[in-house]
Amino acid sequence: MSLNKLRNIGIAAHIDAGKTTVTERILYFTGTNRKIGETHDGAATMDFMKQEQERGITIASAAITCKWNDHQINLIDTPGHVDFTVEVERSLRVIDGMVAVFCSVGGVEPQSETVWNQADRYRVPRIAFINKMDRTGADFEAAVSQMNKYLDANALPLQIPMGAEDAFIGMIDIIKQIAYTFENNVRNEIPIPNEFKEIAVQARKELVEKIAEYDDEIMELFFDEQEIPDEMLMKAIRNATLKLLITPVCCGAAYKNIGVQLLLDAVVNYLPSPIDAGAIIGQDIDDDEKSHSRNPNNTEPFSALAFKLINDPYVGQQTFIRIFSGKLESGMLLYNSTRLKNERVGRIFRIKAKEREEISEAGAGEIVALVGMKLTKTGDTLCDPHNPLLLESIHIPMSVIELKIQAAKQKEKEKLGEALAKLINEDPSFHARFDEETEETIISGMGELHLEIMVDRLKEEFKLDVEIGEPSVSYRETITESVESTYRHVKQSGGHGQFAHTVMRLEPNTGEGYEYVNIIKGGVIPNEYIPSVDKGIQKTMERGILAGFPVVDVKVVLIDGSFHPVDSSDLAFQLCGGQCFKQGFLKAKPILLEPVMKVEVNTPDDYIGEVVGNLNRRRGKIESMRRYRKGAQKVVAIVPLSEMFGYSTHLRNITSGRANFSMEFSQYSPLTATLQEQVLKKLKEKGK
Repeated sequence: MSLNKLRNIGIAAHIDAGKTTVTERILYFTGTNRKIGETHDGAATMDFMKQEQERGITIASAAITCKWNDHQINLIDTPGHVDFTVEVERSLRVIDGMVAVFCSVGGVEPQSETVWNQADRYRVPRIAFINKMDRTGADFEAAVSQMNKYLDANALPLQIPMGAEDAFIGMIDIIKQIAYTFENNVRNEIPIPNEFKEIAVQARKELVEKIAEYDDEIMELFFDEQEIPDEMLMKAIRNATLKLLITPVCCGAAYKNIGVQLLLDAVVNYLPSPIDAGAIIGQDIDDDEKSHSRNPNNTEPFSALAFKLINDPYVGQQTFIRIFSGKLESGMLLYNSTRLKNERVGRIFRIKAKEREEISEAGAGEIVALVGMKLTKTGDTLCDPHNPLLLESIHIPMSVIELKIQAAKQKEKEKLGEALAKLINEDPSFHARFDEETEETIISGMGELHLEIMVDRLKEEFKLDVEIGEPSVSYRETITESVESTYRHVKQSGGHGQFAHTVMRLEPNTGEGYEYVNIIKGGVIPNEYIPSVDKGIQKTMERGILAGFPVVDVKVVLIDGSFHPVDSSDLAFQLCGGQCFKQGFLKAKPILLEPVMKVEVNTPDDYIGEVVGNLNRRRGKIESMRRYRKGAQKVVAIVPLSEMFGYSTHLRNITSGRANFSMEFSQYSPLTATLQEQVLKKLKEKGK
């Protein structure tokens, strides 16, 4: 198949906007599925995990291949819940275009903004689908207006809905000036009804006027008041979409099978092929300043990015990859330039959600799953061993919440460790560590639901009986002052001893993470031991110093030191670096940082006072309040995570169940001295 006829797209939106329903309809109308699976019945093709079916939400991004109008569409359905934002992140890294689904009643909701910003980061062209036009309160124009106001989307409606709510019967194609109705899953072309004729003609004029801004030829014809051919308009819309200048907007009611075929037409007409997406740029593995480009064709050296790992009970671990260039064949030797190791390809599969089709080769632009990869992790680059390069990895957000977990039976302790290792492999935003002092295993993730799902999976998939503690906040540690620290590590135990000596300066590095700078002159510490000091510091930072939480935002400058020709070693300098850092850290006025969340509450006007008052009592800062829809407001606040446990129950109580909220991680902020003292005291009592 020609690469021009391939579309790698993602479907993303706020939770409950109807993305999975849209996807199910796409699979039905493209002939991939013979019947429609419903989310609320737990029968959606893409939601095949037991946890997804029980909750009616998407948790893991699922990949599937389908065909429409002689085009192949590789489709990735992504979660809308903010706890699984890493799933959206890794999907956006490998797709070429995106369909953003909005609810016609809710409009732009919190996760819509998060997904939109993620798509901006990866410069992904997108089209929008205003769904649920049949719902009470549906308002197409309001949703489009919110897209412009809150997302700066430069939305360009390609359709006019005919009616809304119960009266919604179809839509008018503004470009072709044709009306469509839908009966028994069939779209019917009809002349535009009289009551919509004037609106449709005016809408086309406005569309031409807007597109003329991006196309000189159309601009000339527009000023000469000449008729503009449909094909010319569509080509100009496509070009402007690919350059991220506009967002074409379609509408429909996916649940009632209205508008999905037109959305598929728009995917083919306006979203990019791998050729439109252009060459991928990778870094030289030996020289950070140099880069290499790979064009999307089968004759270029092979390059691909691993973006997802799944443990399949039948075939073992599946590694999903997006091929950017070159040809892949079973048994081929690849170079993992992230791990600096070779990997041999086992079997290659084209995936249809939980079903799979084995293929012997795959080419540029394709998304496939590999079985038999031993070293490759999420975000790793796979490439031709003779033409290595390193592709941009995937942004992994910080975990903010922790939970103590243990196997109920002592004999299952080892099994728990193995199961956690598999889950960490699959989900890079999920972490587990063993606290040697308290002999407890602590898991951490993106939110309460994230950890709840992981615990559920341990019980269901791995058949483990586990006990869990209360969720707690995952703090971070940092410093507020610059200090110099000296440490001499000397150990004599018969035979060779251990000797290392380091002098380092610790500086606050707010918002910039960890930085290690070596300014040693004259070889007072041999070059081979400089990375050992760094390794020792990083190990100490992971374990934490003040209260066992990871250390962040510190710059370490290695100034001086000394060594012994016989007794110095890699281990000695690791231990010395760690201790020197620890001593300096404790002198540099260390503080705890707490995760602070962006909270959005949608509430009827009647309860606005109670909602705002309650957020203030939770140490929240109100950032904005705006009209959400008639009779309801949206409150945006920044609130510490520690104050948000149990908030959903409380919000239900104070608003008689009529308000809803969502929250996502915003930043880490310093705790006040009083609160820090309280937290440290509590942790000491718990024996952390």
